[in-house]
Amino acid sequence: MCLCLAAVNALSSGPWILVEDLSSVYNDVEVERGAVKHAHKKRKLADGREKTMSSDDEEGLGKGRGRHILVNKTEMPSWSETLESFRTARESWDLLHSHDGLETEFKKICASWKTDSWLWFRIFLSDMIIYQGQYRKALSSLHQMAAVQQPQPGQQSPSGQTSLEHHRALIQQASCHYALGEYRMACEKLLDVVSGLVPPNHESTKTPEDQGRVKTKTRKGNDLRLLPCTSKAVLPFCLQLMLACFKLRAFTDNRDDLSLGHVVVLLQYDWPQGEMLFLKAVDKICQQGSFQYENFFNYVTNIDMLEEFAYLRTPEGGRIQLELLPNQGMLIKHHTVTRGITKGVKEDFRLAMERQVSRCGENLLNVLHRFCINEKIIIIQSLP
Repeated sequence: MCLCLAAVNALSSGPWILVEDLSSVYNDVEVERGAVKHAHKKRKLADGREKTMSSDDEEGLGKGRGRHILVNKTEMPSWSETLESFRTARESWDLLHSHDGLETEFKKICASWKTDSWLWFRIFLSDMIIYQGQYRKALSSLHQMAAVQQPQPGQQSPSGQTSLEHHRALIQQASCHYALGEYRMACEKLLDVVSGLVPPNHESTKTPEDQGRVKTKTRKGNDLRLLPCTSKAVLPFCLQLMLACFKLRAFTDNRDDLSLGHVVVLLQYDWPQGEMLFLKAVDKICQQGSFQYENFFNYVTNIDMLEEFAYLRTPEGGRIQLELLPNQGMLIKHHTVTRGITKGVKEDFRLAMERQVSRCGENLLNVLHRFCINEKIIIIQSLP
């Protein structure tokens, strides 16, 4: 009974989703100290900032004991009671399985009460398995939950979007695949979720807690986070998890302009938190001497990024060859590059950049939502 009450109390303030914490997604790749710091932009890069770790850096998976569950206290006023109820439920479960006699009796009670049909009980069990770091086992549990939560044809929320509660299992599946290093599977689940979301009409402003949270020292280990089951919270989480999936691939020694381009697009969210990672991408482009990403002008509207790429084309910026326009690469490869054609390409780039600057006021979440929907196949195929 204590287990049931505690588990119900943990869910009563929800719905909430237990996922991997992504606080360090922006700052676990450090710009080389010897690299050019783009003085023309007068960027303030904090020298000596220590390298933090996130789940995609670690070889081992999360261990159950001592894992931290992070919450946004503004979003969850009753956070203390919720976390305490979850702790009590976990300890009650452990106690009931600590002795053969207790476990046998508990199984009899579960059978008589038909707990397999209790959705909240399935949610608690999945959360507990995730907390223990048993991601493969959690995936099995979540697949069963997804079948229970599958919406009926035409079932819509009052706002016209598919109920987010039906996406809970998919979001947690994506989080588990990410923790296991299965980035393609993670992105497939994320994009399924995003396709059912409607982005907010306007971007939310950060609370003082949000602004201060990213400045705190990241704990060593795999933390978890309780995420509100709302479009306002889920869409940003999906974008950040996609960034985490592409980040390591984009910054390997092997050249992968497509992954690097996806990273640039995704880094726009929560700017300027990802500025150091963006400068890492710019440094890699400078080392390559060229960069091709024909979706650039479809989805990059951040003014700082636009200025940076415009600078790369100048003599001071290194005259980097940028193929950011559709079919630009084909034009260069299949025609004799006369001075007139080269001038035409430069003029097209200049005009495209001017048009792009006029889009800087667009709702960024709408732009990124459109990126996820329109480029779904390319995004998935970009990962092994």
